[in-house]
Amino acid sequence: MTLHLPDANGTLRAYEPRTDPLTLSSASAFTSRTVFSAAHVVADPYADTTPDGPAAVDWDATLAFRRHLWSHGLGVAEAMDTAQRGMGLDWAGAAELIRRSAAEAKACGGRVACGVGTDQLTTGTLAEVRAAYEEQLAVVEESGAQAVLMASRALAAAARGPEDYVEVYGHLLRQAAEPVILHWLGPMFDPALEGYWGSCDLDAATETFLEVIAAHPGKVDGIKVSLLDAGREIGLRRRLPRGVRCYTGDDFHYPELIAGDAEGFSHALLGIFDPLGPLAAEAVRVLDTGDTEGFRALLDPTVPLSRHLFQAPTRYYKTGVVLLAWLAGHQSHFTMVGGLQSARSLPHLARAYELADGLGLFPDPKLAEERMRTLLALHGVDR
Repeated sequence: MTLHLPDANGTLRAYEPRTDPLTLSSASAFTSRTVFSAAHVVADPYADTTPDGPAAVDWDATLAFRRHLWSHGLGVAEAMDTAQRGMGLDWAGAAELIRRSAAEAKACGGRVACGVGTDQLTTGTLAEVRAAYEEQLAVVEESGAQAVLMASRALAAAARGPEDYVEVYGHLLRQAAEPVILHWLGPMFDPALEGYWGSCDLDAATETFLEVIAAHPGKVDGIKVSLLDAGREIGLRRRLPRGVRCYTGDDFHYPELIAGDAEGFSHALLGIFDPLGPLAAEAVRVLDTGDTEGFRALLDPTVPLSRHLFQAPTRYYKTGVVLLAWLAGHQSHFTMVGGLQSARSLPHLARAYELADGLGLFPDPKLAEERMRTLLALHGVDR
């Protein structure tokens, strides 16, 4: 059963795969935290397409993975960064994904929140940015899903200063039918978002962000913060108006942020909860009982895997997420929209497998071992 995994120096080392998966209890609704998993899309491996062509999605496998997440009590954050928005999935594909996922959520009794952005545009005026946001907001609201107002590359390029963010977001919040989630995605996830909220100074950007929320508290369900800075997130959540949630998007510090402190805690909307879904759900159910130590005992050991998947360049974390979905048996292939399966090296993927296997994340460890062995052989590792 020994696998020989390559490290960053090109050396092969022996690894003995785990033989038993982690044992988890049955699913039940969460009571103390609202938790979303930002879910990936499954590519159609038989489509005759190219990296710069329209996305070819395997809709059956994509929706089956969402049913898997809902079955564990997790909400699904749809058409977000994890679903390769702006990195293979265009607006036409995202709109279809939103409609299909929202319909499936209604059928399954699952919760879904969907990303609203401006990826119809590459550049544009502020009026064009507003119109693009409005088009996407209408699609999400018509589907019956909650809206997540995502950061916009086009707005970052068009805005002259903080006042333009205040104007655009204020316009959108005034017309939103239901409270939305505001998403602040840092440049480590998308370099085109450098200087979002009108400043590269994060303290100044935070003040603009809070200004928008304070002006429309009844229209903001919560904020998703993806800056990979736990201290900044804690400081920000302590300044939120009463009733506005903080959903952590920090894939480096999520256990401590969700556990919280005497002054509050974060809910969660996380890409790492795609591969960690069942284990994350189990941890939150433990937290629901008031057992913070038990919650941390389950979730803290997952941080090395998350930090590995999200290491720089962070935007390529999706490759590791899809690898683990394939190894876990959630899809039949390791192919990604836009050919992004090539975005990480074999040593990186081998380490991801090793960390996930050590956690017992694979329901069928033997299947995961066989598929990892196939991947290694494809790359020339013949022992």
